[in-house]
Amino acid sequence: MPKGKADQNTSILEYALRHLEKERDEIQSQIDHIRTQLGSSGRTASAPAAADGEAPATPGRKKRVLSPAARKRIALAQKRRWAEHRKAAKAE
Repeated sequence: MPKGKADQNTSILEYALRHLEKERDEIQSQIDHIRTQLGSSGRTASAPAAADGEAPATPGRKKRVLSPAARKRIALAQKRRWAEHRKAAKAE
């Protein structure tokens, strides 16, 4: 490869690198500004890092338990909604 061609490629790559680093710095500045406005300092509390591929646990949240009567009421209400939906679809 001729030396002039290599020098031209190098200068193009150096220019592109400077440009991309400048864009990265501007974006990082905007991210920092938004985090400051939100009052957070880095990682968000809603998305903790999972260790060893495990799913993140929800801290302090207990599973809700419904009574059998409540489950029956919910099931009947959902069946009623689906029946109305099917009736409306059939009428069209």
